[in-house]
Amino acid sequence: MITLLEAGVRPAAESGSTATWSRTVRAPAILPDGAPYAPHLDRCLADLPLNGVRSQHSLRSYAYDLLVWVRFLDEARSKTVWQATREDVDAYHRARRDDEAANRVSAASWNRAVAALDKLYRWAAEDGIIARTPFTYRDVWRRMPSGRGRTITCTRNQAYERAAKRSDVKFITIEDYRRFRDVGLKGLAVDASERPGARDRNGSRNALFADLLITTGLRLEEASSLFAVEIEEAIRTNAGRDKQVAFRLQAALTKGYKGRTIRIPASLLVRLRSYLEVERANAVGKFRARGGAKRMTATITGSMADGRIEIARKDGTRAPLRLETVTPDERRRLVIYGSDGTPIEPAALWLSEVGLPIAPNTWEVTFTRASRRCQAAGLAYDVHPHQLRHSFAVHMLALLIRQRFGEAHKDQDLTGAAYRRLLGDPLQQVQRLLGHSSIATTYIYLDHLAGCQDTVDAAVDELLSGIEVSQPVRAAA
Repeated sequence: MITLLEAGVRPAAESGSTATWSRTVRAPAILPDGAPYAPHLDRCLADLPLNGVRSQHSLRSYAYDLLVWVRFLDEARSKTVWQATREDVDAYHRARRDDEAANRVSAASWNRAVAALDKLYRWAAEDGIIARTPFTYRDVWRRMPSGRGRTITCTRNQAYERAAKRSDVKFITIEDYRRFRDVGLKGLAVDASERPGARDRNGSRNALFADLLITTGLRLEEASSLFAVEIEEAIRTNAGRDKQVAFRLQAALTKGYKGRTIRIPASLLVRLRSYLEVERANAVGKFRARGGAKRMTATITGSMADGRIEIARKDGTRAPLRLETVTPDERRRLVIYGSDGTPIEPAALWLSEVGLPIAPNTWEVTFTRASRRCQAAGLAYDVHPHQLRHSFAVHMLALLIRQRFGEAHKDQDLTGAAYRRLLGDPLQQVQRLLGHSSIATTYIYLDHLAGCQDTVDAAVDELLSGIEVSQPVRAAA
């Protein structure tokens, strides 16, 4: 049976069918019956971060698509991954897209799989592992995003389904978000009252995390990989002076290693300070008492000096940790040690009840559980963390466009330049806040404004401050 070993650990030795696990790895691996499938394929997976696939979520997705393809070739075509031809791709398309409805994948899922396989075989061809890829290509003309009639020639994989449309953006209104947060995450009743014995012990922390997502547009991995010291520095820097605080996301923390600056509401920093001083402090106490460092895998040792994290060098000296180079996975494995060599606390901001860093997939489980709690209470919600990023984008874009309309109306200048400012500036602002590499990605949110008058009319106070007020919740009809 060909299986997927996710990033984290790799078999060090085997005895019969029993594998022991040791060395930490940063990329997934494909294993048939616990043995390496193909060294070159493992190397391709390990090289994905060098080819633009850096987040753990993306690595898992690519590895899963490759796993399904490898299994298909092995079981249905009796071939290895390097023996595939165009006929195998056609057979794979029939199996995945023309199968009975219950097993058929969407066009979007098919195109995602093609993207993963295309990257694999281009890499293999460039490395001399194969003579040619199993795909055919053609040149197409594409208009540049800047317009002005400029076009470029691009090579397109013929296996893509051109009719496939991008999935609809799912977002949630502020009113519905408050209901989801209060009932699903906090464990309140639908009328916002306490439910004796049913309140989530970690409800305040979970609600705070969700508020951070919807007010900043952070990706799940970005938000779950913040350092406590970074938030503490933002709190000290602001000191109650601004309504919103500029917060720099380090390059290695963001998708594409681009880095960006977000805005965190000062009122949210006040709540984060309370979390640091009370709930997180209690979790740190349990981490020390229960030897939490021993329960973490492949920890990285650091220390604190003048509010900065330091890492030991090979020569025994210490140097400040370069935050712009620390990956999300490394951030969640970093433990701060005292001068006496005892572990003090994880560096991660978000800790479990016993003081262990919370992984992104744990937050996904938390949101799934919260959605089920809402559904049991008569609220038809199915909210996932990335949906809050979409919600931030739609609400922020609506607000910025409304502001631009007001400025254009005052100027009485609706020339072509004014229209470009009217739409271009808000889109570019949202693009920067979300960290999109291309503004074309941000355009998708425009399609969701026309039919959302309540969203267009929402004020910034509702987005940044309104979610902090728990209001009575009515069950959906």
